[in-house]
Amino acid sequence: MIKGKVNNQQNVLVFKRWTRKKYGIFKTLGRNVLISGIVMTLSLSFNINCLQAQVDTSKIDMKCQMDEVVVTGQRAPVLFSQLSRVISVIDKSEIECAAIQDFNSLLEYVLNVDVRQRGSYGTQADISIRGGSFDQTLILLNGVNISDPQTGHHNLNLPIDLQSIERIEILAGPASRIFGINAFSGAINIITGSSSDNNVNIKTVVGENGFLNSSVALSVKTGKLKNFSSFTYSKSDGYLQNEELNNTDFKSINVFYNGKIRILNGITEFQIGLNNKGFGANSFYTPVYPNQYEATKTKFGSLKYSYNKNNISFRSTAYYRRHHDRFELFRNNPASWYSGHNYHLTDVFGSNQNVSYLSEFGKFSLGVDFRNEHIFSNVLGNEMNEAIEVPGEDAVFTKEYLRTNFSSYFEYSLLLDKFSLSTGVMANWNSDLKNKVNFFPGIDLSYSLNNGFILFASVNKALRMPTFTDLFYEGPTNIGNPDLKPEESLSFEGGLKYIGKGIRGHVSTYKRNGKNIIDWIKYSENEKWQSRNLTNINSYGFEMSFDVLVGEYFENSPFKKLRISYSYVDLQKSSKDLISKYALDNLKHKFTLNINHKIYSNLNAYWGITYQDREGGFIKYKDGAFGKETDYKPFWLIDLRIFWTKPTYKIFIEASNILDVDYFDFGNIRPPGRWLRFGGEYKIKWKNNFSHSKL
Repeated sequence: MIKGKVNNQQNVLVFKRWTRKKYGIFKTLGRNVLISGIVMTLSLSFNINCLQAQVDTSKIDMKCQMDEVVVTGQRAPVLFSQLSRVISVIDKSEIECAAIQDFNSLLEYVLNVDVRQRGSYGTQADISIRGGSFDQTLILLNGVNISDPQTGHHNLNLPIDLQSIERIEILAGPASRIFGINAFSGAINIITGSSSDNNVNIKTVVGENGFLNSSVALSVKTGKLKNFSSFTYSKSDGYLQNEELNNTDFKSINVFYNGKIRILNGITEFQIGLNNKGFGANSFYTPVYPNQYEATKTKFGSLKYSYNKNNISFRSTAYYRRHHDRFELFRNNPASWYSGHNYHLTDVFGSNQNVSYLSEFGKFSLGVDFRNEHIFSNVLGNEMNEAIEVPGEDAVFTKEYLRTNFSSYFEYSLLLDKFSLSTGVMANWNSDLKNKVNFFPGIDLSYSLNNGFILFASVNKALRMPTFTDLFYEGPTNIGNPDLKPEESLSFEGGLKYIGKGIRGHVSTYKRNGKNIIDWIKYSENEKWQSRNLTNINSYGFEMSFDVLVGEYFENSPFKKLRISYSYVDLQKSSKDLISKYALDNLKHKFTLNINHKIYSNLNAYWGITYQDREGGFIKYKDGAFGKETDYKPFWLIDLRIFWTKPTYKIFIEASNILDVDYFDFGNIRPPGRWLRFGGEYKIKWKNNFSHSKL
C-alpha cells in the first residue's frame, strides 16, 4: 500500500513509503501522486531522466533527483505505476540540458525510437517505435489523441515548442486496449507545462544558415484558475547552401494555451493550439522533383473534465482537430503538364468517457471512445457531386471521405504484494470494416524478486486503420489502394528490471507477429510506388538500458550521471523481392550514450552520442536518373551543448552533428551537417497575492 498524506482540496496523494497491505495502489485512483526519491524507479522504467537539477541558488545540484514527479494514469494508473511495460520518460531537466532545439531531435536519444527527419528543426519527421512504421505510432497531447488520419507525416505538426513541454511519456509496444486503434507499435504522450510558480520564460536562439528560434512561455495562477500559454517563432534559410537547389528553408509559428480550474467537485482542463508552417520540401516525396514545397496549418482544441470521489473516478474528454495541407510539386517554374497543387482539409472530432471503481477485489475500469474522421481534397477520397472552394486558395475540393470509429474498453487491475496484473479488452467497430466488430485483448504481469530485480511480461493484440493517403493517393510516382485491409498484430514481451544503489535499468525481448502490414512498395526500379498489404512481417527485438549515478560511487567525480542503451530489431518478411519505402527499412541497431558533466563552477556540458545501423536501402537518384538500390550505411552522430546556468538565466553554445557526418536515413534526403547555435533564456518569477486556491 502507499502510505501518505492526502490534501483533500488538491486531491493529491504525497508518497512517503510502501507498506505491505493489499490493494493499496488503488488509493491513487483519480489523484495526482507526488513521489519523492529513487522509489519512483519502482513505478517507471526511466530511460531518460534529468541529468541535472536546477535549484533556486547559484549552485547546481549535479546529482540526479526524481523529487515530486507527478504520475497520472491514462485509462488506468496501473500502466504507469506497475512493472509490466517499458515506459521511457523525458523530464523537463533533460529537455533543458539536451543539445537540441526541436521535439523530433529530442526523440533521437530515446531507446527503441526511430526518428527519420526529412527536414531540419521539426519541419517534418517520421517517428516509429520498435521497428514499426511511422503510421503505427499514436501521438497524444496531454492525453488527447492528435494523430492525423491523412498521413503519419503530419502527426508531429504540434502547436508547442520545447519550452512548453513538462515531460514526455513513451510507451513501447502495442497499446490498443489502452489508447485505442493506431497505438500499434507504441504511443507518445506529450504533457505541457504544469509549473506551480507564476513565471515568464523568454528564450532566443540564433545559428548558422539564418536559424532563429524565439519563444515566450507564461504561467499564471489566478484564484482557482491555472494558466499556461506560449508563443514561438522559428525559421531558417536552409542548410544546403552549396547545392544548386537549396529548398530546405522553413518558417513556423506556434501558439498554445492550457487552462485548469477546479469546479463542480472536479478539475476542468481546456487547451487550444495553432501550428502554422511552410517549408521547402527538397526530395521529401520523390527526388525527381526536388523543388517541392508544403504549407500546413493545424488547429486543435480539447475540453476535459475529471472527477474523483470515494472509490469512483470519472473522466470525460471532447476534442477537435483541423489540418490544412497544401503540397506543391513545383514551388516555382512548374512543368507544362502540371495541373496544380494538392489541397487537403481534414477534420477530426472525438470524445471518450472513462469510469473506474475501486474495490477490495481490485480496480475495474470501463470506457467508450468515439472518433469521426473526414477529409476534403482534390486528390484523396471519392468524387463529390459538387465541388467546393478551398478556404483561402484559388482552388476547389472535388473529393471527400468520411469514416467513423467506435471503441469500448474493459480493464481489470490488481496488486498483491509483489505481484501485479492488468488485463482487459478493446472491442472496436469501424465504418470501413463492413459492420464487423473486432476484439483486442491483452494482459500485463510483473513480479518483484529480491535484491532489486523485477520480472515482467505482457501479451497484447493491436489494430491500425489505413490512412487516407494509403487508400487514395495517386500522383506522378504513387498509386493508392482503396481495398487495403487494416493491420493487425499479436505481440509478446518479457524482461527483467533492476533497481540498485546508483544503478537502474532493464533488459527485455519481444516478438510481434504482424498481419496485413501496409507499405508502399515497388517490384522494379522503374515502377510507381504502390500501397499494399504485405502478407506478414514478424518483428524480433532485444533492448537494454542502464542509468548510472556515478556520484553514488565517486563523490568528487565531474561525471555525475551516464545513460547507455542499445536496441536491436530484426524484421522477417515473406516478400524478399520487393523494394520497400517504409516498413522494411527498420533501424536494426541503435546505440545511445548520454553524458552530463561539470566543467567548472556553473559551466557544464551535455553530450548526446548515437550510433544507427538501418536495414534495407533506397534507390539512389543522381544526374536525373535512378540507379540501383543502395544499402543504408551505419553512422555515428555526436551533439554537444556547453552551458552556464544561474537561477534566473542560462546561456549556451551547442552544435549538432559536430563531426559533420554525411549520411542518409531516409531515401535521397541529405540531412544537415554540422550546425552551430548560440542562445540564452531568462526567467522571471513573482508571487500572486490574489492566488488563494491551489489546483
